[in-house]
This record gives sequence, structure tokens and C-alpha cells, in this order.
Amino acid sequence: MIESIPPLLIQFIMTIGFAFIVGLEFHSYLRINQYQYGFGSIRTFVLVGILGFLLYQLNTQGLFFAMGLGLLGAMLLVYYWYQSADKHYSLLEIILTLLVFLIGPVTIHFPGWFLVLFVVILILMLGEKPLIHQFSENLANNEIVTLAKFLILSGVILPLLPDKQLAPSLPVTYYKIWLAVIVVSGFSYLSYLAQTYFFKARGLLLTGVLGGLYSSTAISVVISRRARLMKNDRSNVSSALIMATAMMYLRLLVIIFLLDSAVGKSLLLPFIVLIIFSCLVVTALLRLDNNPVAIPASNTTQHPLELSTAILFAFMFVFFALITQYVIGHFGDNGLNFLSIVVGFTDIDPFILSLLSGKFAVTENEIVSAIIVASGSNNLLKATYAAILARNHSVMAAVIWLLLLFGISLGYAFYFI
Repeated sequence: MIESIPPLLIQFIMTIGFAFIVGLEFHSYLRINQYQYGFGSIRTFVLVGILGFLLYQLNTQGLFFAMGLGLLGAMLLVYYWYQSADKHYSLLEIILTLLVFLIGPVTIHFPGWFLVLFVVILILMLGEKPLIHQFSENLANNEIVTLAKFLILSGVILPLLPDKQLAPSLPVTYYKIWLAVIVVSGFSYLSYLAQTYFFKARGLLLTGVLGGLYSSTAISVVISRRARLMKNDRSNVSSALIMATAMMYLRLLVIIFLLDSAVGKSLLLPFIVLIIFSCLVVTALLRLDNNPVAIPASNTTQHPLELSTAILFAFMFVFFALITQYVIGHFGDNGLNFLSIVVGFTDIDPFILSLLSGKFAVTENEIVSAIIVASGSNNLLKATYAAILARNHSVMAAVIWLLLLFGISLGYAFYFI
């Protein structure tokens, strides 16, 4: 049935429909914000969309369309001149009208998903004005500058780095080192933004989720310290600690898939199983006490895009690559497994990424085993932190589960890989 409808008719109807939706949202935007209505109604946006579609179809070289765009732009410029005389300087209406004029050509030449995305962005720009303004007002002064530095590091410096080894005895390249820095910092930055700007007043469980995506060890220390004052809230404290570790596995999976999909596929089953069982344990704990505890906002994380953080990570990456090369060369896979246990008591990200990026004399299974052991050993570290820092029974369930995860990791790595 749909196949029998001419494509031109479908494109024309889509242009009218999307132009109508944008016009509808724009007038809703004017009404909610109590702005005076502009140069036209919803029908004006529909007619502008139709005009752009027809002018583009009439001339395949785009001459008529360009002339129409120029004429529409001139009319809007005159309209803006009259508006500015009344001290109305907003360009939103003008830019939106020009973008609606483009809906027709976008419908013709771009995939359907892009057309939908194009219109959705226009609608969000109108409908989410309060959220955008709130985010802009709360944004730290140096946040954009820091983000600009990150874009330079990833978009300018990274492509210029040579993909050759640092030294004959060090099987990692300049490019791979910096790529690892970019991947980890970028992933942590998303969690940092969520914690800092979108979930300032959050429940303890959500703190564990977001903090686990940033650094499960760091957030476990924070939660364990706060647990000193929450000794009667066992279920919420332990649930937050367990969720932080579950998010660690999810975070590692995403990063590993970005750098080595083959290793990621090998880790998919064990990590997903650990995540699922951790979530089941959290569900069981929360059934005991379903009163989430809100915690005040605090700066619990260091900014992941600070240059000093990136440089420190790069040095740790090279250091672990050197240690790994030495251990593998002198002690083989047994030495690598022992090193993985030791590394679990430090930052495991540089070690894991150096394994994935380097050309060591190890098999894929040995890399998978080392990653599982290191992540399991890191759980032992978090269990130790929780027991020492909390000093009460609120973390008991989490400590037991983290120790169990450590044992499961060792058993799986040594007996099933």
C-alpha cells in the first residue's frame, strides 16, 4: 500500500506536517512566555515550508530555491528592522523561519532519521528554554574554557600524534596513549556533568550510579565516609556501594568496546552477569527499606578534563605499560595475573587500557583474564575502604558482596578462561 504512494507526495506531506508541528510549538512558546505574536501564524510556517519544497523541486540546480531564500531573508531583515525599533532584538523567530524553509530540501535529500532529528532539535530549542537558561546560569565560568581545551586535545593534538612506538622496549604508541586519555576523560566528563549540573540534590543510590560511571573507587570512599552518620540506614548505604561497582563494570565494557571490540565481546557475558546479579542484590536490599535518602550537593569529584588529570593518566598509562612489559617478559602469564591483583589496589583504567593498546606477547584470553582479575581486586580494595571508613554495620552487605565479587572474579579467570 505505502509502496504505491508516489515518493514526491510522501515528501510533500512530511514537509507540511513537520512545518505545522514547528509552527505549533513556536506559538506555544510565545504564549507560555507571554511574548507578542510575530509576523504570522502557524499557517505562515506551513506556507514557508511549502514554498521551500516547491522552489527546490522546480529547479534541480537550486537556483529558484536560492532566490527564494534570499527574498525570504530580505523580508525577514525588514521585519527585524521594524521590530528593533520597538527594542525587540531577538533573532529566534527569523532563524526558525529560515530553518523551516529548509525542511523541504532536507526531506528530499536526507535520510528519514535526520529529518526527524532536525525537527526534534528545533522543537527542543523552543520547548526547553527554562532548562537551557537554568543550565547556562549554573554553568561555572571556567567550564567552557576547560571543554575547549579538551576539544583541542582530542580534535587537534590527537590526529597529529604519530602511531608509532615510544621506544623499542615499550609496545605502545603516542596515538594510542592519547586516545586512551581522551576516551576515559570523555566518559568521565559525562558523569561529571550529570552529577554537577543535573542531579545536585540526589538520592544515595543515584549518587552510587553516577559516581560509579566516573570512578567507583572514589565514590565508594565518599559514601563510606558518609555512612558513619547513617549507621541505621544499612540498605541504602550498601545499595549505593554495590551500584557504584555495577556501574564500574558497565563503564569498563563501554571503554573496552571502543578500543578493542574482540576483548569486549569476551568480557560481555561475565560483566553483564555481574551487573545483573549486583542489581538483584540492590533490589533485595531496597525492599527492606524503600526510603531513599537525599544527600546535599558537594564537590566529590575532580574535574576529569583538567589538563593535570589527563597528563597524570598518560604517565600512569606509560608506567603500567612498562611494568606489564617487564612482568610478561620475565614471568609470563602467571606474572601478569599477579600484577593484575596488585593493580586492583590502584587505578585500574591505565593498566587495562595499556593492555588493550599495547602489543604485548600475550593472548586475547590472557588479556581478558587480567582485566577480570584487576576489576575483582579493585572490589577488594573498595570493600576494605568501606569497612575502615564507615566503622559500622551499614556497609556490611556491600562488603560481603564486594568480597564475593572478588572471589568470583578470581575463580572465573583461573578456571574458565
